[in-house]
Formats: sequence, structure tokens, C-alpha cells
Amino acid sequence: MNSLKRGFTLIELLVVIAIIGILSSVVLASLNTARDKGANAAIKSNLANIRSQAEIFYDGPGNNSYVGVCTNSVVVNAINAAKQASGIITPTNFTTGAGSAGVATCHDTGIAWAIEVPLKTPSTSFQCVDASGQSTTTVSSTLGGTDEAVCG
Repeated sequence: MNSLKRGFTLIELLVVIAIIGILSSVVLASLNTARDKGANAAIKSNLANIRSQAEIFYDGPGNNSYVGVCTNSVVVNAINAAKQASGIITPTNFTTGAGSAGVATCHDTGIAWAIEVPLKTPSTSFQCVDASGQSTTTVSSTLGGTDEAVCG
């Protein structure tokens, strides 16, 4: 009697494994893009939420000024959350000097404030919000010296 063994050959198994590997690499690449877009959305959301907190600070007892917005604990927490989403790891919270790559920046004056955080991707872009209601994405840092409290 001639018994036939049924099963897959080594070549067939290797082809299936190769196809699965190719498909999984495509899926992982798509997930990385989605993860970066999610990080950018988190940065923009955190900065947008700062707007209302800055107005609450301005209307607070004895304020009528934006001086101190950058040191307000709620604003600092929101900036740090945006920094974390961006992937910035620095020993200090942010700079009050000129903005630059990899650095979160916050400026406040009596009549205005502006905050800028680099986006996750592209790494050369920044999200900036200010007291005028402006929220912009730029390809380079827009905040200059400490007296400048406006995006753009």
C-alpha cells in the first residue's frame, strides 16, 4: 500500500512566514505614524487648554495681568504634559528665553502671554498659542526674547 503523507512543504511554510513578516512590518509602520499624530494632537490639546487657565488667572483676585501665567501650577502642568507628548526630557520645566528646537517656551507680560512647544513630528515644527486666541503650527520657533508674548 502506498500511503500519502499530507502536510506542507518547507518552502510553503517559509513563503507564508515571509508574507506574514511583510504584512506585519507595514502595519507597524502605520502604527508609528498614528502614534506620532496622536502625540501632536495631545500637544495641541494641552496648549489649547492653557488658554482658559490663563484667563482664569488674569481674572483672579488682585491680578488683572498675565504676569505669572508661566509660573501658575496648572499652566506648568499643562506645559509639562505637552513636553512629555513631544518627547522633550529636560531638567527644567521650560525656558523664558528665545524658543529653540527641543525646548518648550513660555512668555508672559502684563497684557499678553504666549507658549510654544515643539511637535513630535516633524521635529522642526512648533505649536504656539497666545493670549490673542491665536494657535499656529510653524516650521520654526516664533518666540524670541522674554518680552515677546505673541505667536508669529
